[in-house]
Amino acid sequence: MAKGLGRGLDAFFPAIEKQEEDAIQEIAITECRPNPYQPRKTFHADAIEELKESILEYGIIQPLIVRESIKGYEIVVGERRFRAAKEAGLETVPVVVKELTDEKMMELALLENLQREDLTPIEEAHAYANLMHELKVTQEELSRRLGKSRSHIANIVRLLSLPDQVTAYINNGELSMGHGRALLGLKDKDKVIPLVNKIRRQKLNVRQVEQLIIQLNDKPMVKKEKPKKDIFLQERESVLRDRLGTGVNIHRGKQKGKIEIEFYSDDDLERIIGVLEKQ
Repeated sequence: MAKGLGRGLDAFFPAIEKQEEDAIQEIAITECRPNPYQPRKTFHADAIEELKESILEYGIIQPLIVRESIKGYEIVVGERRFRAAKEAGLETVPVVVKELTDEKMMELALLENLQREDLTPIEEAHAYANLMHELKVTQEELSRRLGKSRSHIANIVRLLSLPDQVTAYINNGELSMGHGRALLGLKDKDKVIPLVNKIRRQKLNVRQVEQLIIQLNDKPMVKKEKPKKDIFLQERESVLRDRLGTGVNIHRGKQKGKIEIEFYSDDDLERIIGVLEKQ
């Protein structure tokens, strides 16, 4: 699993730090609703259960950050605590109310997910990519703000260029980040899925995969050449093209052949049929 970020939310939003006027208040849990810009759609039940037990024993140590809306309060940071508090049967939760735009809510939701220490490599990659897109920052700028090396961010984000099927396996733990990075080095991208199937079938480790990829990359890629048409067919095609005034292709099989005549509109089709009827 990926580790949390090197810095906190204040690396992006110093204003999120508590100020003197930021009073912690208790509000009814029924007044809270999830962040509509929450990028994480799956909350693992076992993690929520573990947090619920902690809340029942120690209470909610860190207040949620919310913003006031027409219908109560929207959770900006702390949705897991909110869900666990509901499971624990709490009637109220401690919050700090902030005035934030939709854009800031989206950014903070992304950052909170990056703060978590149980992100998969793919979740971390999506979070970095989303931050760069939403905040219009480069990998270099992001690395400085988060205290992560630029190479770490670049290597993680590159995983997103793998086929969706492969990133799904990395996301659910069937393949590791090391497997993913090795697969990025495969030159013939058509061989990625067959190789992944072999990895899963034979339980290959990263080192074995790297050796396989070296062997596959050393093999020259064989390009299938189209068989050349004999002179007779080429001449017949030329005669038909001249008579019909359009593209013609003749294909000869083992037992039968076919003639393809191109047309570009209904009128063009009628014209060609007219020429054939005259013949």
